[in-house]
Amino acid sequence: MGDILEVDVNGEESFFLNKRIICSYSGRLSKLFSKGAKESRNLKVIFHDFPGGSESFELMARFCYSNGTVEINFSNISLLHCAAHFMEMDNSVGKTHNLLEQTEKSLDEVRYWTMSELLVVLNRCQDLLPNAGSSGILERLLDSLVGRLALTSEPSPCPSTSSSDTSVVRFSSDSRSTESLKNSISRATWWFEDLSVLNPDLIEMVVNLMVSQKFDHATVSRFLFFYQKSKFVCAPTSHKKRKIIEIVINMLYLLDQSSISFKSLFGLLRVALNLNIGKSCRNRLENMIGSRMDQATLDNLLVPSPPGSNYLYDVNLILRFLKSFLSGGIHQVPLTRLQKVASLIDVYIAEVAPDPCLKPSKFVALIVALPDSARDSHDEIYHAMDMYLQVHGVLSAEEKIKVCCSLNYDKLSSEVCIHLAQNTKFPSKSVIQALLSQKSKLKSILHDTNQPKSPSNFKESDCKMKDDDSEQILLYAGKLNVISENERLRAHLQGMQWRVMELEKVCEKMQTQMTKIMKSRSPTSTRSLPRLCS
Repeated sequence: MGDILEVDVNGEESFFLNKRIICSYSGRLSKLFSKGAKESRNLKVIFHDFPGGSESFELMARFCYSNGTVEINFSNISLLHCAAHFMEMDNSVGKTHNLLEQTEKSLDEVRYWTMSELLVVLNRCQDLLPNAGSSGILERLLDSLVGRLALTSEPSPCPSTSSSDTSVVRFSSDSRSTESLKNSISRATWWFEDLSVLNPDLIEMVVNLMVSQKFDHATVSRFLFFYQKSKFVCAPTSHKKRKIIEIVINMLYLLDQSSISFKSLFGLLRVALNLNIGKSCRNRLENMIGSRMDQATLDNLLVPSPPGSNYLYDVNLILRFLKSFLSGGIHQVPLTRLQKVASLIDVYIAEVAPDPCLKPSKFVALIVALPDSARDSHDEIYHAMDMYLQVHGVLSAEEKIKVCCSLNYDKLSSEVCIHLAQNTKFPSKSVIQALLSQKSKLKSILHDTNQPKSPSNFKESDCKMKDDDSEQILLYAGKLNVISENERLRAHLQGMQWRVMELEKVCEKMQTQMTKIMKSRSPTSTRSLPRLCS
């Protein structure tokens, strides 16, 4: 009875073994009983974290009772290797043929395994983490897997197709070229479905290894999107879905951003918003999207507000996008990209302006989020502001002034300024500011028209002028008869000068009337007009 050892394996099953036999193969148990134990009493060992549970322990015990022999194949090698590592069944026990050595030799043959056999072993390893990682078997299997993919996969045939959202790209009208492209893509992605059976932790290891071995980033990003969609179909809980999407986002963040489909990022965002993912992971996704805001569309930006919010669209999300877009500094962003984003944001502002729950501070924040250099005209901003003030008629005078202060009156067209001057929804300060801005423009035009160009130094760049209707007259010096055209130009300038003077009189008259109105509102006040919005 003294040689009987009871072993409780993870609470699953208890095994009654000969202590002498099992200790002769296990360094762990041998050291445990090295101080000796009373032979008259039964001994019991409890394992709470035995890798592979009772199935793995039974295979290990059979090895010990078979004088150190066991059949090792791809279906049990992961269990035997992790059990041997856990029980310290190596050369230290003095056995000629120890289990750890035998499994190591079998792993040396991994390069001869089929892909399906390799995936079977990896699947078994998923249940053995973290023991499979510490024993070294997982690293060897992953190296073999990624090495095979590197040999059989081909990078995307054209860099531009990597981040394209189109499903078909044609290099020429030749149907053979299209067929060749399809075959190339198929060869590069044949493993997508095979690897989708692995759990997120293993996928994270695989992708990290791919990145370190310079895999084609476009192919890796397509796989990650494929993996997320395929795993969501069978993921039973929101917790598991959250883990999947967080790992996918973290892995995408490692890749060259130009290789990732921008459209797919927004699809990922809409899924992530419903799963309440971690803050750091959400920031990474928003940074990836925000850095490429010039590729977005209005539909991309119209993201519904979070649950519990009373406003229609998630304005805070768009503001974070814009912050990411400018994170490298205004001067680091090309003007063309900046203007493209400004044009998109102007359309977005017009879309959210009718929202009765949109606060003035958020409305203004959208306007001033981009630098003034991003916009050549504020006409669209004015129209959106007009709509906002119409819907939010209950705003105080102070709130209206704060909203209107975000408008650049110098970048308003003459038509918009005339409309603003008659718009009762705007405060008096805004009307005066618009009039003063137009007066300044008229004086500038008048000054330019009083300085005619002589034919000798007449240049194309000097022939761009604005009349009171904001029309441009462009004269090409190389294509006109200087003598006849100079007389016509002089006549036109004289007529234009007369119209400018008339408009200036009207502007001064309107300014005088506004001054009287302001004084009539506070007859006892001797102060000058309020300071205009800068």
